[in-house]
Order: sequence, then structure tokens, then C-alpha cells
Amino acid sequence: MKLDNDSMLLYAVTDRAWLGDRTLAEQVEDAIIGGVTFVQLREKSLPYDEFLKQAIHIKKITDTFKVPFVINDNVEVAIASDADGVHVGQEDLSVKKVRSMIGSDKILGVSVQTVEQALKAEQEGANYLGIGDVFGTKTKHDATPMNFETVKEICTNVSIPVVAIGGINETNLLELSGSGVDGVAVISAIFANSDIVEACQKLLELSKKMVNEGSV
Repeated sequence: MKLDNDSMLLYAVTDRAWLGDRTLAEQVEDAIIGGVTFVQLREKSLPYDEFLKQAIHIKKITDTFKVPFVINDNVEVAIASDADGVHVGQEDLSVKKVRSMIGSDKILGVSVQTVEQALKAEQEGANYLGIGDVFGTKTKHDATPMNFETVKEICTNVSIPVVAIGGINETNLLELSGSGVDGVAVISAIFANSDIVEACQKLLELSKKMVNEGSV
């Protein structure tokens, strides 16, 4: 799966908290139809077999639309489902270890909070970085908001794509203009929305505007 900066424009991180009477796969498909350019399957409490089943199902959808698909944290599920890659945090397996497990052709994303972490992740084989928490989020209770200058400094010091995450929505997305990020990773602003397609269309346009304003 080819990864470029445009793949980062609107990065969806799944959360089953807002499923209602729909399936996660249905929500993911709506998100892609609305303009999502990258999908991460995040399951913190699902048993392995259910996680794998979900991953295989969603990968069929992302393959159909040719959208990159990675698994959060669980390298075993990523390998077994033949996902396009995996995304890991600072408290998970080392970047070197994960790269050795998934091989050179798979996508490896890494969450970072400092320039030092960013440079190390890039050096050890990361294909892209997720930086944050940029605005504060309810998804991670221990997350601390990151200041704009740190975001900008990380983007300036690495050559791989960077996506910002953490409390991003329609009202604050453009505040990231000029930071250097290649796009935004969004959870609730997509999946908590009653009209996921429309929400993604709006977010994608804002993300494009953010990137364009930053490059002027």
C-alpha cells in the first residue's frame, strides 16, 4: 500500500462507543465515502478472535476503496488480518521490534510527543507519525494537550508524514494551520456524528484548507 502525505489528510480512528444500531464496518464505509483517507482500527478490550474478525471485515472495505488500513497496537492481529500496517505508541513494543515483525513493506505509524521521540521513530523505521494530544481528548484519560510550537518543531525536524490527533473537530481544526502537519486524525468528530458521510466531507475540506494555508 502506497503511503503519501495526502493519505494523512483525514485519518479516522475507530471507536465502537457510538455504534447504536449500526456495525463498525458500516460506519467505516460511510467515513470513507465521506472522504476519509486512512483508517485505523482501535480496539482496546475486544478478545483476539473478535478483533481479528473485525479487522478482516473492515480490510475488505478499505481494500475496495484503496484506503490504507492499520491496526492499533496489536501486531499479531495486524499480521493475521494482512492489514496494511500497524500503529504503536511509546509504551508498546519498540519501533525496531515491530518493524522486524511486520517486514519492510508494511506501514508503521508511531505516536510521539517530543522531537526526540519523533527523530528516533523515523530513524528506526516509522513511515508516519501521530502527534498529540493537540487539543485534549476524552479517549485517552492520561493525555496532556501539546502546544502549537512543539507540533511545529516536530514537523520541521522529520521528513515523513505527520498527522495530528487529540480533540480535533470542525471548530478547532484550522487552528493547526501553519503547524506543518499533513492532516488530522479524528475519532468522535466522525463516529459520534449522526451523519458520518457529511461530517467527513466537512472535515476533509477543512483539512485541505489547513494544509494549503500552511504551505502558503
